[in-house]
Amino acid sequence: MQQSNNKKVLLIGPPNVGKSVIFNKLTGLNVAMANYSGTTVDYKKGQVNYNNINYDLIDVPGTYTLDATNEAEQVAVDMLSEGADLVITVLDGNNLESSLYLLLQVLERNLPTIAVLNRVDLLEDKGYEVAHEKLSHEIGIDIIKTVAVSGEGIDPLKEKIKEKLLNDQTKKDINRDMKADWFEAERLNLEYLNKKNSTYDRDKDTLGDKLSRPWPGIPLAIIILGLIFGIVVGIGMGMRQYLLLPFFRGIIFPFIYSAVEAIIPPGVIRNILIGEYGFFIKGLEWPFALVFPYVVSFYTALSILEDSGYLPRLGVLLDGLFKKVGLTGGNIIPLLLGYGCAIPGIAATRALPTKKERVTVSTLICLAVPCISQTGALISLLAEQSITVMILVFAVSFLALIVAAIIMDKTIEGKNELTIVEIPPLLWPGPGVIAKKIWLRVKMYISNGALVMIYAIAGASILFELGILEYLGQIFQPIVQNWLQLPAEASAPLLLGIVRRELAVLPLLEMGLNSVQLFVGAVVALFYVPCIAVLAMLAREFNLKLATKVLVLTVGISFLLGGIFARIGNLILMF
Repeated sequence: MQQSNNKKVLLIGPPNVGKSVIFNKLTGLNVAMANYSGTTVDYKKGQVNYNNINYDLIDVPGTYTLDATNEAEQVAVDMLSEGADLVITVLDGNNLESSLYLLLQVLERNLPTIAVLNRVDLLEDKGYEVAHEKLSHEIGIDIIKTVAVSGEGIDPLKEKIKEKLLNDQTKKDINRDMKADWFEAERLNLEYLNKKNSTYDRDKDTLGDKLSRPWPGIPLAIIILGLIFGIVVGIGMGMRQYLLLPFFRGIIFPFIYSAVEAIIPPGVIRNILIGEYGFFIKGLEWPFALVFPYVVSFYTALSILEDSGYLPRLGVLLDGLFKKVGLTGGNIIPLLLGYGCAIPGIAATRALPTKKERVTVSTLICLAVPCISQTGALISLLAEQSITVMILVFAVSFLALIVAAIIMDKTIEGKNELTIVEIPPLLWPGPGVIAKKIWLRVKMYISNGALVMIYAIAGASILFELGILEYLGQIFQPIVQNWLQLPAEASAPLLLGIVRRELAVLPLLEMGLNSVQLFVGAVVALFYVPCIAVLAMLAREFNLKLATKVLVLTVGISFLLGGIFARIGNLILMF
């Protein structure tokens, strides 16, 4: 986004408080991502034009405090230090005390400030209310009540922003006697958070507490995660088998074959378009008929877990188990994000308190966490031929995560620190919000996943028909045939997997492999080199040395384990 002479407004608040929803309501679609100078932290910036007033709204990385205990908090501190025409501090009505502490820290910066008291609906459901007008009077700033997801309070907020930017004289006198400490935040919370008469039903709170305790939390977690896996596989396979494959193979592909054969004479050009790696066929079938249904089903499940408030509870529940292998419960969120895509998973490690945790979790994601595109490819390869083999592959993935975490905990210097996880209320996810999240993530898959896959398929088609791919594949043939005991033509997918990891799997679908070869091919693809974009992300977040180590580690482990499993599997078949 180009630089402008507009006034600058900072939007600051804790994570998961609805700050991004408020940002989107204020900016609409006029948004761009930026990278804060000298760091790897991204933030959103939008230009707002409201009733003839223009300003740049910057969504400051989510932060609980300004104590600068991690990179994201340090960026928030630096942004405030650079100054602004107005700061909007978002308070969480459902966790008021911690938000008030952040607000008091912001007010110490002596910048024009207003506060947004969001999620007041959740507070009122519990039978509480905030005397926000009295709180506003004591602190000396304006406080606007909102329910961001429904749009309630957004229009008054827009008017207040305009008022503050046009007329600084309207600002109240900030109470300079207030100290930015937890004692002051606690006092304000106790004084202005009032209990109303209410018949509030605490069933949701009781269930939320149970989900965070070993009993019955662990059995329930097994059931919930099992259901989630069933949803991902079931919905994905259903969409693929009964909707997308019949649509493409029954309607689209016959039309494409007829059109190309009518226009293009037999030869290299026709083969590039509709041959073995045909761009017009595989470029549609692989990303949209085979992988896309699992993208939809996975992000549906993940969005439900996020918006219901279950993920932080799962983190608390797993903390004790994770500590036994050198991780913490807070690591569950970047790991789960990694199952969608490694890049946001690695980016989410920025919130972890130590470099050791960041390096460990990022390496685990690259090593043994298949992204949703790769997962979809693995399920497509295995599910219809052998559910047992599919379960074994994912079991190997989990076992590798445990072993790798233990080894890195012993070999990487430093220690893991206590991570404070905020537990949001347990909610029924709103269908509209879930649908919007799925749509945004599907668009991200199309732009960052499917299009890259299509480009790779186009390149593979050209290289294959020119004989270059076969020539390059001969380099891997001794390893592929002799060590992995796979067909010689399985060499080519390994080259494609460097561009997109799932392309190391998809070509295996049509090679008629037996159960052992299916398992070996899936294991090699599981641990194989992360795609180029992920290696670039590692180099950017850490350094080129770590990216190189991960590259060597993943390639080495994939071939080592693949060969071992090939021999074990063939011995089993002999008996």
